[in-house]
Amino acid sequence: MPITTSIFSFLTIRRMSQIDLFRKYPIETQYETLFNLLKKAKDTEYGKKFHFGSIKSIDQYRERVPIIDYEILKSYVIRLRQGEKNLIWSGEIKWFAKSSGTTSDKSKFIPVSKDALEDCHFRGGKDILAIFTQNYPEHEILTGKCLTLGGSRQINNFSNDSYYGDLSAIIIQNIPFWAEFLRTPSQAITLIEEWDEKIEQMALATIKEDVTQIAGVPSWTLVLAKRILEITGKNNLMEVWPNLELFTHGGVSFVPYREQFKKLIPSPKMNYLETYNASEGFFALQDNPLTDDMLLMLDYGIFYEFIPMEDIDKEKPHTVSLEGVEIDKNYAMLISTNGGLWRYLVGDTIKFTSVYPFKIKITGRIKHFINAFGEELIIDNAEKAIRVACEKTNADILEYTAGPIYMGDNQKGGHQWLFEFQKPPENMNYFIETLDNALKAVNSDYEAKRFKNMTLDVPSSVVLKPGVFYEWLKIKGKLGGQHKIPRLANHREYIEEFLEINKKIK
Repeated sequence: MPITTSIFSFLTIRRMSQIDLFRKYPIETQYETLFNLLKKAKDTEYGKKFHFGSIKSIDQYRERVPIIDYEILKSYVIRLRQGEKNLIWSGEIKWFAKSSGTTSDKSKFIPVSKDALEDCHFRGGKDILAIFTQNYPEHEILTGKCLTLGGSRQINNFSNDSYYGDLSAIIIQNIPFWAEFLRTPSQAITLIEEWDEKIEQMALATIKEDVTQIAGVPSWTLVLAKRILEITGKNNLMEVWPNLELFTHGGVSFVPYREQFKKLIPSPKMNYLETYNASEGFFALQDNPLTDDMLLMLDYGIFYEFIPMEDIDKEKPHTVSLEGVEIDKNYAMLISTNGGLWRYLVGDTIKFTSVYPFKIKITGRIKHFINAFGEELIIDNAEKAIRVACEKTNADILEYTAGPIYMGDNQKGGHQWLFEFQKPPENMNYFIETLDNALKAVNSDYEAKRFKNMTLDVPSSVVLKPGVFYEWLKIKGKLGGQHKIPRLANHREYIEEFLEINKKIK
């Protein structure tokens, strides 16, 4: 056995015993996590404001510290970017993960402390390997390299002391030197900003390597894989990388992509592992290959609370920690982290599939959205863009909805928009072009995915016959009251129902 494999096996045994410990004592682990966080941050501006040093219980923490979102966090982010220290976390924060924006900002900049990098994001990456190698003891994954597909934006300067970029770019920029020998391609290629050049250079560089694992978002991975097959003339990825055995994915649902990956990687030894890794933290990963839920990782320096969805719009919503959750109930997730996020509303909704151990599935977002390709399009983005398109084309919309078009063998991913107009535009193509450009202007993730049509193609549209949306509400028994047309959905269920009704209306 090679020395590197022997060392890794020893570290895996040690780490798995720690994971088993928080599986067995989850409540105690979370209690310890919270009070370690409070102790570390008690002398920060935020800690002094809410008297972290005198908090003695979880209930007292809930009573004293408010629930926040990015709109509230933003004032601290601005000051941190300018070089101020000890605001929300002990010491300086130099890194900020750029992600899709809010109702008032095109982009969010999530603080990423050194502690968050080392004890959360890096630990999550190591745990993926630890859990995989325990589940598959006959693996040969360490004999080759990991193809990491991330970092769609280079690291950029806010100032001489602070930097921003995709979380994946920040992680790649900060990984230990020895880890660079285990991944491909080089940092220089991985952090190329122009995606067409990046995909080309990644393809050319990685076909020469012995790739045993891939980590990335499914949509971008498909783009790269198809380019590699074009260059090599091979039929599938196993002909390029015969020792490939793991794809670690996250960011969007894998369900629409699973069959395409089976065609691309027709191997019985191929395995898939889902992770829940966001700019705000690494939250969960799939520890059992036979189930599609994920183990909530409880020792990454994150304290979790959960808001039942029926309480989400209340001024002071009821929250529960792990001991209070119920299986198969939708919750919004609150986190307090070693990155200085305190009772921060992530925006995702989850449900528990298991307790002891605590396992979850992502069920969606608090608001309607489309995130089939990592574009994180929210209703506020759509409303602003439609308003611009209507103003520029002198159109008037009665109703609309939108959903994803999934990638196919000869089809790029995209969005399909269904409209019912009071006054249609004279030129529908110009309306869609204007809508598309307006969406790029308000959502940086959408803009990145639309770059040169690499992942998202030009939006398609259907002008429905008058009465389709009304008929749908009638069929659903939702006429009147507060019932509304679903504006955005991360699936095609509504789209197909509307199109079927459109066929039947004369």
